[in-house]
This record gives sequence, structure tokens and C-alpha cells, in this order.
Amino acid sequence: MGLMAVPTAYSHVVENTAFFGDVVLRFPKIVHHYFDRNSNWNSLIRWGIGFCNLTGVFEQGPHSQVLRLMAQELGISEKSPDYRNPFKTDQSEFFPSADTFQKALRDEEKRRKKEEKRKEIRKGPRISRSQSEL
Repeated sequence: MGLMAVPTAYSHVVENTAFFGDVVLRFPKIVHHYFDRNSNWNSLIRWGIGFCNLTGVFEQGPHSQVLRLMAQELGISEKSPDYRNPFKTDQSEFFPSADTFQKALRDEEKRRKKEEKRKEIRKGPRISRSQSEL
């Protein structure tokens, strides 16, 4: 690893951890839908949070709360009794309900499967007569 690669790698870890924290807090339902099913994400974000805590990069400033709140939201650390997502103004969040989000995902999966089936059926050469040949 070159001399310039270390600061670049450091900044990528710190910036991406903070960015993911913002996304988690702003769109918890969407993030949970994917995060809870992907153990690789869990390991990576745990490592990222630990790394940022060790460096102390977010101890002061606007992101001082992000790591703690993100860890609580994702279940990485226990939720404190006074935990509150600062971006959640009501229970509806981005989608009116989790059911609406789940329905949209199912509909999209059905559409994709239909499209894939259609592509499978269309494969190969076709033997057909045009109307003018009759």
C-alpha cells in the first residue's frame, strides 16, 4: 500500500460509515429490509463503527451522535431508554407503512420474474409464416 493510499483508505472508511449512519437514521425501514438479511453488512458496519470510535474522529462536531444512534437503530448496541431517531417526525417515515413497502417489493419481484420468463420464452430461432405467404 502506497503512502497516499493510507489516508485515502482512512477517509473512505470514515466517510462511508458516517454516510451509512445518515441513511440508517433517515430511512430505517428500507435499510432494515436489506441490512437484517445480509450478515456481511452487519460485520462491516460493526467494524466501521469500531474503527471510527477508536480514532475518535466523530467525538466532536455534527456527527458526534451518528455512530451511537446508528448502532442503536441497527441493534448493534442496546437501545437506551431515551433513544429517539432525530429524523423520524412521525411513524409513517418514507412509506406510509411497512406493508406498503413490502407490497411494492413483491410487485417489483413479480414484474422482474415475468420479464425474465418472457425473455426465456423468446430465445432461439423462430419458424413462422407471414400472412403474405398464404
